Amino acid sequence: MKILSIIIPVYNEEATIARAVRSVLSVELGDWKKEIIVVDDGSTDKSQVKLHQFESKIKVIKHKRNRGKGAALRTGFGHATGRVVVVQDADLEYDPNEWRRMLKRYHPRIRPVIYGSRNLRPRRRGYWHYYLGAKVLDVTTNILFKCRLTDTYTCYKMINKKIIDSLKLTANGFEIEAEITSKILKRGIKIKEVPIDYHPRHFKEGKKIRLKDAYKGYAMIFRVRFGKNR
Repeated sequence: MKILSIIIPVYNEEATIARAVRSVLSVELGDWKKEIIVVDDGSTDKSQVKLHQFESKIKVIKHKRNRGKGAALRTGFGHATGRVVVVQDADLEYDPNEWRRMLKRYHPRIRPVIYGSRNLRPRRRGYWHYYLGAKVLDVTTNILFKCRLTDTYTCYKMINKKIIDSLKLTANGFEIEAEITSKILKRGIKIKEVPIDYHPRHFKEGKKIRLKDAYKGYAMIFRVRFGKNR
């Protein structure tokens, strides 16, 4: 049986988490079965309450305190049992229907890593300074690893489970995006990008990533590229 493990990190997303889970439950993926793992990263709002209605359809893991998106993803990856993993943010910026296009391109040996690129279909970019920061990270990654990626910080990273397990991820914050990409590229594994739509939200809606996270991501790229471990 082909299982897609969907990891949903949550931190104080009571306004959107129920809609996000419903959107994941409703998407049709053909012969792929969905395993939905929600990691509540120490939420202090009513996110847990909102999740109760789905308890028979999803697996919920709760951190006692907020540890960061990277820590939540690492917990989720550790509990995943599917052949392939993908991340779904709880803020509705990404549409799970895009997974159908990504799964069509996925192949366990030829194309084991598929990224959904927001920049191959650039209808909405969000805050200009965040777009610029992400672009700097893209360019840095491309130079250091000799590749041509357009969206290294996309949420939609669809990765073979054996590969994600082998990366030995360590990041606790948003820099895990840079760590995943850099470690995959350092191993010589090619990343295939497909275009996706993106619906950016604003700070008043709960957007959490900040400029300091770009600096951490930048440092992570160099650490992986020039570090001894793969």
